Amino acid sequence: MATKTNFQKKARGKLLQIPGTRPSLYNNQLLVSTGVPSLDHVLGGGVAVGTVLMIEEDVFGDYARLLVKYFTAEAVMTGQPMMLASLDVEPQDLIKDLPAPIIDERKEEKTESSQLAQADDSMKIAWRYQNLPKFQSNPTGIKFGHYYDLTKTMEKRLVESIDIKCLSTTQLNQIKLPVNAAEIMNINYMKLLNKIATVIEEGKYLTKDKVDKRNILKIAVHSLGSPMWGENSGLKLDGTGHDPSLPRFLLGLRALLRSSFAVCLLTVPTHLFQENSFTRQVEKFCDTVLHLESFSGSEKEKNPVFKEYHGLLNIRQLPRLNTMAAHEPDTLDLAFKLRRKKFTIEPLHLPPEMAEQSSQGHEDPLKHLKSSTAGCGGGTGNSKLDF
Repeated sequence: MATKTNFQKKARGKLLQIPGTRPSLYNNQLLVSTGVPSLDHVLGGGVAVGTVLMIEEDVFGDYARLLVKYFTAEAVMTGQPMMLASLDVEPQDLIKDLPAPIIDERKEEKTESSQLAQADDSMKIAWRYQNLPKFQSNPTGIKFGHYYDLTKTMEKRLVESIDIKCLSTTQLNQIKLPVNAAEIMNINYMKLLNKIATVIEEGKYLTKDKVDKRNILKIAVHSLGSPMWGENSGLKLDGTGHDPSLPRFLLGLRALLRSSFAVCLLTVPTHLFQENSFTRQVEKFCDTVLHLESFSGSEKEKNPVFKEYHGLLNIRQLPRLNTMAAHEPDTLDLAFKLRRKKFTIEPLHLPPEMAEQSSQGHEDPLKHLKSSTAGCGGGTGNSKLDF
């Protein structure tokens, strides 16, 4: 006679289905796209919901501003509500200049893949790159992210299809806070944090909120930490030490995002900060930190090693979420290229003539690159990442 037991097979948990998201292959964390497929791949599939992605701006800020536009355009295409804050540029001006989506994306994916293949075939790769895996913008095969054409602007009807809340200088000044709020941190940071908290609460994006249809709030803050926000290069006005306002703001922001269905992209002009120690402190209060190093106006602009690129992408910090072993890119030698129609992230390859010299035992042309980025968490395959 068979005995009856109370054993029940545990059912597989149902994944949360939200438009414009997918689960991470590494930790099952919910991801959203940055709007740049090649950048998503570098980050392990996208940006995790509930985290802060900090982009350390290039000196002129052009490429960081472009990433804000991509991030916003992706929100439009996926139907995700958006909050855009900027005191250096009018948010409406950024919205009016969003890149238009490419309709035939399959053709664009094939074109990008073929261009990478042709580049590999026509270029004799140095020995240090021969064993690296091929760079892919979408290794999972799941439809995620969109391609955009920088030569065209997005149609107004598309932009108006989602809820975009803007925060400019005029709107920031209208926010009223208690008199003693300035004792905690810079009053502008306090107002921004208060506004973000209000948008999350009123939109029911908190994890405890019960809604019929869940969505992700995307937040983009352009050039946070610039003088327009009242930042004094990371120092107190009396010059007695570091101003704790920005780290305190980031700590509050992370705490807020951890309990909400929201993700935030910040661009920060860290080159304006007086001390590197303050920059490192700010980085530690974010989850993912990338540094854009533009070649414009520098000696590298004329260096034959970098003639195919417009700048370097240095990975300062990657998150460790729900896992002890965080994702690490195939290579840390990364560069960005701005073509006529699009912005892409690619592995840094040596030009054919430089690769031949390296293979013959000559001095490594990237030696100076290693020394300039050593110890800062990115830039070369030998650097150590912060997690």
